[in-house]
Amino acid sequence: EVQLVESGGGLVQAGGSLRLSCAASGFRYDDVFISWFRQAPGKEREGVSSIRRRDGSTTYADSVKGRFTISMDSAKNMVFLQMNSLKPEDAAVYYCAAGVKLSLNPRWVDDWGQGTQVTVSS
Repeated sequence: EVQLVESGGGLVQAGGSLRLSCAASGFRYDDVFISWFRQAPGKEREGVSSIRRRDGSTTYADSVKGRFTISMDSAKNMVFLQMNSLKPEDAAVYYCAAGVKLSLNPRWVDDWGQGTQVTVSS
């Protein structure tokens, strides 16, 4: 059974930083891609970043390039999202997801975590 458990969300001032963690286990397949998505109230879920567990390849949404960094600790089955220079528009529920492609499109996701709230005050 795939398990994805996020942590690290919270309240931060604009310009501040947060580090999200995802404890991921029980993958359906060897070549799995772990992604972060976010959803703000009244908006569609959007892809933020993705990493290929096999070789560490990554991709980012344009809106977070240069500010967010995705990384992993394969030995501990952990994926992280370091978020710097946070803006009010980054506020959302952030979801960890497991899928089959290095993509920010949710169509390639098979499993979702429960989400963690990120609030950015201006």
